[in-house]
Amino acid sequence: MSSLTGRPPRRPPRSILPWLAAPALVVFVGFAVIPLVGVFALSFTTWDGIGTIHQSGLTSWRAVLTDPGLPHALWVTFMVMAVSWAVQTPLSILLGTFLAGRQRYRAVLGVVYFVPLMLSSAAIAIAYKALLDPNFGLGAGLKLQLLSQDWLGRPGLAFGIVVFVVSWQFIPFHSLIYQGGVQQIPKSLYEAAQLDGAGRIRQFFSITLPQLRYTIITSSTLMVVGSLTFFDLIFVLTEGGPGDATRVLALDMYKRGFQASLMGPASVIAVILVLVGLALALLLRRLGGRDAGASQLEGA
Repeated sequence: MSSLTGRPPRRPPRSILPWLAAPALVVFVGFAVIPLVGVFALSFTTWDGIGTIHQSGLTSWRAVLTDPGLPHALWVTFMVMAVSWAVQTPLSILLGTFLAGRQRYRAVLGVVYFVPLMLSSAAIAIAYKALLDPNFGLGAGLKLQLLSQDWLGRPGLAFGIVVFVVSWQFIPFHSLIYQGGVQQIPKSLYEAAQLDGAGRIRQFFSITLPQLRYTIITSSTLMVVGSLTFFDLIFVLTEGGPGDATRVLALDMYKRGFQASLMGPASVIAVILVLVGLALALLLRRLGGRDAGASQLEGA
């Protein structure tokens, strides 16, 4: 009835607010904090995943930090992260801006573009692995020599395929984020720019991109931190090969823990992944400014 009387709705008492956040806090502690503490404690042990857990101090940490394969896995992880970000971000911004239009057909295209995100990463990897097979894949079926290469057998090509498939799957999600950001930009800005004679390209670079600053920070944070957890797609597609060309940290953790039964070193890599993700998230938030999540919002 407050909307009828013109009075603002009553806010809940401050004493109730902590209880409203309690369910989310319980879920966060149960599924994030406690497992993280357990993994950190496990990194100081020796365990094969079945038998008795033995305390081993810094043995697992020394084994991982002195392993020459760790810098390579870190390098591949950061390369996948950087290249996929460079591919996904501009394409997502362009698609999000395009889908923010008011034409009817754009809503249909938005649904079509969103389909890859609804598919399983393992299923996508199996489909692409079959299509790229040099003997029985798409190239052999169409008898096109260009498509009949050993895509997953050469380090450079395999890395490019991984980035392509990752980008193909996750561009729809980030396009949806940018679509929402563009729709929040005040129309008066574009109307004023049109009166000044600015074309669509000038409006895009002078209005749309600056207004999407914090949306770009949010999308980049999700993109960068999420790229640290790429496992199932790469495992099914290349298994880290050829050689170790696509062996990212998450895959290295799996191979150590579940194939070599070295849960201690695998837990060390898990802790490293958490620390790297936290550092990158804080760095991106720093680049976005202190007010990125507070006072200034797109369209405000």
